[in-house]
Amino acid sequence: MNFYAIKAIYKFEMARTWRTIAQSIVSPVVSTSLYFVVFGSAIGSRMSDIGGVSYGAFLVPGLIMMSLLTQSISNASFGIYFPRFTGTIYEVLSAPVSPTEIVLGYVGAAATKAIMVGSIILLTATLFVDMHIMHPLSMLVFLVMTAMTFSMFGFIIGIWADNFEKLNIIPLLIVMPLTFLGGSFYSISMLPEFWQKVSLFNPVVYLVSGFRWSFYEISDVKVSVSFLMTLFFLSVCIVVLHWIFKTGYRLKN
Repeated sequence: MNFYAIKAIYKFEMARTWRTIAQSIVSPVVSTSLYFVVFGSAIGSRMSDIGGVSYGAFLVPGLIMMSLLTQSISNASFGIYFPRFTGTIYEVLSAPVSPTEIVLGYVGAAATKAIMVGSIILLTATLFVDMHIMHPLSMLVFLVMTAMTFSMFGFIIGIWADNFEKLNIIPLLIVMPLTFLGGSFYSISMLPEFWQKVSLFNPVVYLVSGFRWSFYEISDVKVSVSFLMTLFFLSVCIVVLHWIFKTGYRLKN
């Protein structure tokens, strides 16, 4: 394993974050804080508790997960798309660096940025709501696994996209609606029975549910199912990335 190469790619991507800190860190934190102000304070004070948890506190895991998904995909997709766009990706591919090391460098940096944003939002949430974390280790596991999974997914999107429109179409038209309909702002148990069953086909439900369980021990599906589904999504992304580098799809042609 060429750790020097992984470190070089990782440091380069992280350096880009500090150059654009307002866009990479400040913007998502401010926008998520507005959700706390509007939904948590203004609207949440007029809503009943959910599972014995105030609505403002109930929102916290969902908002963190929403930011984690969007930031992971955005950071990873842009991170690999621009080297492809400028042609510098061929320098990386021609270097004595394996596909595993390339993925670890880019995906590791994207996941780190997303986890940083999620952690800052978690600290910010304490200013607006009274909350607690009952299972911090489980929370950390779901946080890291989700960040890695969707960073890989974003990496795949960045390789698949051949223009800026395609780079944004999946996050905006697919991932964002699934996030809003995945229980980030509500429990799917509040829906009619038919729509509860339909919601189980939404992968985001399992991510949000497992993450929320680590905070308050309330969830829409069993935490073991959430963990296995997250692991399944991660495995699918690994298989797709293996195929991409094996065939050279949109990298070598």
